[in-house]
Amino acid sequence: MAETPSHALITENIEIYRHGDKPMIVQLIRPETGGPYPVIVDLHGGCWCKGYPSECAARGEVFAAAGMVSAALDFRQADEGYPSSLVDINYAIRWLKAHAEELRLDADRIGLLGQSSGGHLAMLASMRPENARYMALPLEDGSPDVDASVKCVGVMWPVINPLSRYRRVVGLVGAGNPPAWVGDLQQRHDSYWGTEENMEEGNPMLALERGEDVIVCPSIWFQGLPDPVHDYRDPESPLDLNEPERFVENYRKVGGSMSIVHVEQANRSDPEFLGPLVAFFRENLS
Repeated sequence: MAETPSHALITENIEIYRHGDKPMIVQLIRPETGGPYPVIVDLHGGCWCKGYPSECAARGEVFAAAGMVSAALDFRQADEGYPSSLVDINYAIRWLKAHAEELRLDADRIGLLGQSSGGHLAMLASMRPENARYMALPLEDGSPDVDASVKCVGVMWPVINPLSRYRRVVGLVGAGNPPAWVGDLQQRHDSYWGTEENMEEGNPMLALERGEDVIVCPSIWFQGLPDPVHDYRDPESPLDLNEPERFVENYRKVGGSMSIVHVEQANRSDPEFLGPLVAFFRENLS
């Protein structure tokens, strides 16, 4: 793996595709010289409805200072619904591999990272790199034959089970006087997913539990505590575990390696506490 750079970092926004009049941008944060460097494709949160690559910049600088390139993606969200985000992510991974040499990237060392709903997308994209719907966007003519597989995936307090989270929120709203954290989560789920059937199909947790043939690469779950939005027990689950532990157990059952790192909720977004994620990516992208 490349040594930790001692020189300046640069940030560059690159248009990699255009949906009508809307460009798809990847924001690269990387060392000014040297390489080729491993890449972390970073996906922001926002309950599939809002968010920008700039939200990944603080942690992107930490990864870049550690000798890795952060590639934060401006993927489609609720305006086009599921699975548009996964289509864009799949394309972006292939695009970065196809253009790796000119960007000083290592096409063989790419990982995924996502926060909240972005964590859900990162895990699902890593599990289904050859899903025909997700591969709907072809690369430009003359591109090399590359796929959307990744070496590893990190998730930061992901919405790993959109269906259980949705039903929990709906139940709290229906009972009256829901806690403040519920906010407009029901509306955001509805805007992106449309139906509960979609929430069930595009669901990493349930994909494992129904025995879907998926890829399970090395993974880490970074979780703040206490976190009622992402760390709860699904009453419909056969396992007496909260969703993080339930997913890790399911992931390991099918041969995947996954660890959970806990941090105080107030510190979960502080770049100073990203050491476990840096170590994970450096080990798995070496």
